[in-house]
Amino acid sequence: MTDSPFGEDYTIARAMFLQAAANQGATLEAFDHPELGPRGEPLATDIAWIGPADATRILVLISGTHGIEGYCGSGCQVDWLRRGEAERLPAGGAVLLVHALNPYGFAWSRRVTEDNVDLNRNWIDFSVAPPENPGFDELVDIACPKEWSPTSASRARSALGAFAREHGRQALVRALSGGQYKHPSGIFYGGDRPTWSRTTLTKIAHSRLSQAAHVGIIDYHTGLGPVGFGDQLVSAGRNSLLHVRAQTWHGLAVTPVGGGAAAEAHVTGDLLGSLPGMLPHALVTGIALEVGTVDAARVLEAVRAPLPSAGRAIAGTSGR
Repeated sequence: MTDSPFGEDYTIARAMFLQAAANQGATLEAFDHPELGPRGEPLATDIAWIGPADATRILVLISGTHGIEGYCGSGCQVDWLRRGEAERLPAGGAVLLVHALNPYGFAWSRRVTEDNVDLNRNWIDFSVAPPENPGFDELVDIACPKEWSPTSASRARSALGAFAREHGRQALVRALSGGQYKHPSGIFYGGDRPTWSRTTLTKIAHSRLSQAAHVGIIDYHTGLGPVGFGDQLVSAGRNSLLHVRAQTWHGLAVTPVGGGAAAEAHVTGDLLGSLPGMLPHALVTGIALEVGTVDAARVLEAVRAPLPSAGRAIAGTSGR
């Protein structure tokens, strides 16, 4: 499919995005990443703005929060641009496309950032003690095995099953994927400071959204949920104002994180949950569009698996 909007690697996906955005007359800006890609190629988060600079109603489309998941998000952005959807923007409206928020993970086929941080666990206040996750502390040697073999896999299944029987399945999900801040080489690590990607998006939000009254966000993800289906998730409680507003916009299928097939765990330090606080002057309505790939057990195994020797980050490939 030569006209496919999905790039074969980060560099191709970036070029396709920039070309599609330029063809629509977008204003472009690049934020250069300090690291390089696997072939020494430059990395960047690119943004494209379409619409009046003083727009008060802004749609924000974000790809690559979880690095390798940028293949899906980039393709959606390129397709949106190619189809000329920008022509349907209402008066006073604009769109901001953020391409490859975590370009390092995108280029290196990693879910995490260059410092092994899960960007969707990094949006916490680091001036105070980070949240505790005693369940992960108990399971860390199982969750992040030093040995990767059929024997260790069997041992892990037994230990995880025992934990679920004792504490409940939801406690197991929360322990493994809710976020943790003690084990830098572990999975779902939230970091000990704001990452480059978080700092970059903060700059973008302050410079591009300071005049906004209404901000709608779609953050593209892949991994969990029914294969090929896009679960729509909000970082808010069921029947909260944000949840109800998102349902009004996107339909009744919108589900709170922690209450759906695609993301069972309540997440600490996620991007969507933090953006309303960054934009107190605006009414922010954000969803994560989580496109399912394979069953949850295989996703977790992929996240836990050690990297090949060529990889530079430490853990993670798929899932919110």
